[in-house]
Amino acid sequence: MSNFTRRKFLVSAAGVSGAAALTNLAVCTPKGEKTSGISNMRMHPLDGIQRENLKISDIKVTLLSYELKPEEQWTDGDQNSVIWQTTSVITEVFTDVGIVGIGGGSRYNGPVEMKTYTEKVIKPLLIGKNPFDVAILTGGIAGDGARAAWCGVDVALWDIIGKAKGLPLYKILATNTEPQTHLRVYASGGEFTWRKNSKFADIGPESHIRQALQHKKDGYTAFKFRMGGGFGRLGITLKDYIPHLYKLREAVGPDFDLIQEANTRWSVAQCLEICPVLEELKFLWFEEPTKRNIDDYLKIKQALPTVKISGGEMRRNRGELAEWIDSGAYDIIQSGCDDAGMTENWHIAQMAHTRGRLFTGHNWQDGLVTIANAHLLAALPNRFLLETNMTANPLKEGLFKEKLIVKNGYLDIPDKPGLGVELIEDLDKQYPYVPGPWNKPDPGMPKS
Repeated sequence: MSNFTRRKFLVSAAGVSGAAALTNLAVCTPKGEKTSGISNMRMHPLDGIQRENLKISDIKVTLLSYELKPEEQWTDGDQNSVIWQTTSVITEVFTDVGIVGIGGGSRYNGPVEMKTYTEKVIKPLLIGKNPFDVAILTGGIAGDGARAAWCGVDVALWDIIGKAKGLPLYKILATNTEPQTHLRVYASGGEFTWRKNSKFADIGPESHIRQALQHKKDGYTAFKFRMGGGFGRLGITLKDYIPHLYKLREAVGPDFDLIQEANTRWSVAQCLEICPVLEELKFLWFEEPTKRNIDDYLKIKQALPTVKISGGEMRRNRGELAEWIDSGAYDIIQSGCDDAGMTENWHIAQMAHTRGRLFTGHNWQDGLVTIANAHLLAALPNRFLLETNMTANPLKEGLFKEKLIVKNGYLDIPDKPGLGVELIEDLDKQYPYVPGPWNKPDPGMPKS
């Protein structure tokens, strides 16, 4: 048997694709039909796309931070901590023809570690390489910390490809559907504490009603929220929590979508206790209800005939998600471009589509991650809602010269090459990096 490795296969596939590339992006289209200029029956986003002659000349990582004001800080579930600052990791990839691509990775992998890894490992490997080899250069690479650093580079390479071809990225990524650039966005927040003597504004689940009504007033049609810090250390039970779900549904009305996030913090027994309530109140989905065990999720799924189960935000490649998708444990897949990258996330989403699963990328970072997830979502046949973080964070809107604005619950993707956004100059001076963790102990919470 010949020694034919995956890498050799990918290289040979890239060579075949390059040899068969069209001189232009035009395709045969029935008379009278509109076309984006690219075939929508490709097996991979770069099938039939002519390579451009350019090389990576440099890679730069910039760390940004914003210190939350006291009234903007929030408690992190039962982790005995307060979120007091937020950080972004911005990756720029430069080329010898002057095109610069930008991308972002998840800060939860360690900003300094990501920057160091990119400079010492990724940069030497990629200097001189062609960004059009993105699937070989960055696709499928997994691992904590390192994966997020690769994600920033991966998205930046796709940004370069879009700019080099003069096309919005969603047009290149859409291989089997017509892109949808008017995306429905759901408000994601609902962080609160059950501790009555807390200094934070959001105390008790009643805050869900205030937040939901504000989001509804602002044009959103869906709201995802958490159960609050207290189930572990303060002895809160579902008997304390469930009555507020009825009040919330009554307050927002029957046509406003509600989504329960559990962050894997409830037991299977607790999930089965709340499932009938979520069904009765017609929740849209139940996110990461318990610890990640496929059999437990299938058991919970049996108790939810209409409410969907979502998850997968920490899964970084197809291998980690395949069994979850095939078994039907997830109805909605939520891997994000900041944890899986654009290349691998495209494959994950396509795999989900062939199994009849929906896709909505996890999106809890900054505006750069939002626009990457938006381009991917726009290009998918199984697209669902786009998440937006509603906690205070100017890095969501303050990175670009032209702000991304959600209007009446929808985001319109810019019709410009690549990601379609341009970073403001001197962001590091406006948002200087604050070293250290973004959470600190909450002195008012019991330690165990």
